[in-house]
Amino acid sequence: MRKTLFAATLVVLPLLAACGSDTESAPALTAADLSKAMQEKGIKDPAFADCAAKVYVDEGISQEGLQTMARNESEAQIADPETLGLNPEDNAKAKAAISKIVDQCLGNS
Repeated sequence: MRKTLFAATLVVLPLLAACGSDTESAPALTAADLSKAMQEKGIKDPAFADCAAKVYVDEGISQEGLQTMARNESEAQIADPETLGLNPEDNAKAKAAISKIVDQCLGNS
């Protein structure tokens, strides 16, 4: 089970890159919104999605970055799957969040 949850953590970013809305006109994205987007894209455990979304928000990813993570694939995400369309600062924060998600959320799922 732990391996399954770890694997789910590793796929969170790509899944997040596949939902959403426009960053310019969208309201501020909350952890609850991000969790919902994650669940809509395949994270089956609501507690895990809630925990992971909270970590992403707490990590300090910008609203633009959170919106990018929660919207449909953009040309930037397709062109650079390594960053998923995130700016370098948000990309670094998202990668740092993954280890925190493993530490904080696996036991909660």
